[in-house]
Amino acid sequence: MKLSETIKPISYLKSKTADVINSVNENRQPIIITQNGEAKAIIQDIKSYESLRNSLSLLKLIIQSEEDIQNGDVIPQDEMFENLEKNLFG
Repeated sequence: MKLSETIKPISYLKSKTADVINSVNENRQPIIITQNGEAKAIIQDIKSYESLRNSLSLLKLIIQSEEDIQNGDVIPQDEMFENLEKNLFG
């Protein structure tokens, strides 16, 4: 689907809401909604949205991990496994 086909004015959304929802669910392509010629919102299927949220969460964890490494806030692997075994098995 061409990008130009995914940009629709708000009036289109108002008159074709069911068609828009069916389209994003079938094609898994977001639709950009404009108001007064400016992009104002994106309509996206729930699976793509959840996937995007999961990806962002993973990226945040990676960034936090990199910051911990740079700050020296780490423990050796052997020590971590020892602590884990103590906590799990007593």
